[in-house]
Amino acid sequence: MHELQKTQRVLLSYFLGAVFLLALWWLIAELCELPIIPTPGKVFERLARIFTASIAVHGFYSLWRIAAGLLLAVAVGFPLGVIMGYFKKADRYLAPVVYLTYPIPKIALLPILMLLAGVGEISKICMIFLIIVFQVVIAIRDAIRALPQETYDPLYSLGANFWQIFREVIFPASWPKFLTAIRVAMATAISVLFFTETFGTQYGMGYFIMDAWLRVNYLDMYAGIVVLSLLGLFLFGCIDLVESVTCRWQKRI
Repeated sequence: MHELQKTQRVLLSYFLGAVFLLALWWLIAELCELPIIPTPGKVFERLARIFTASIAVHGFYSLWRIAAGLLLAVAVGFPLGVIMGYFKKADRYLAPVVYLTYPIPKIALLPILMLLAGVGEISKICMIFLIIVFQVVIAIRDAIRALPQETYDPLYSLGANFWQIFREVIFPASWPKFLTAIRVAMATAISVLFFTETFGTQYGMGYFIMDAWLRVNYLDMYAGIVVLSLLGLFLFGCIDLVESVTCRWQKRI
């Protein structure tokens, strides 16, 4: 019953937030009376008309690129963060490499990625990977380093090996911060994906929105922006769902 009530409160908060934004959008559109700011009703009507025929495939391509980049970043970043956090010698050698490469604006690497991997899917997925992987590595490493030595001593005294320590201590301690890092990086990843999809592709929400803008089709442009926003909402919702299921001990009453 408590979980159902909490879910209902969350859905209600999202609904009220959407109503507020739509009302603000409608008010601005009515006050300005400009073709570049259509009302929400016209945009959603246009979205319903073109969703299945055209915009759905663009949303699928964007979602696929984000998912592929995220999975690759987790596959590389999570074990690397564990190694750097648990083994001090590994951190001593790897931390300078991470610190030297992490501050580089990833969007500045796009021309290099396109030269090396082409303008297709690989360069776009690699861009998402580069944005997320560093935040995963640092979040996992810091979460493990924050654990006091006394946390490990009982397991050491019982003869636990590394995998047992990982399962009982390291993974539960680092998982919440890992999800937070994914959540923080996701917004940047979506923004950069929009930019990368304007190069060398005919599919993706970035391409769809910019193509509509160049054709002076403002209804299509706003429909694409709405879908991109809903795509971000879906991804954040998935992360929150995973957190609510796997991090029950963090829940507040």
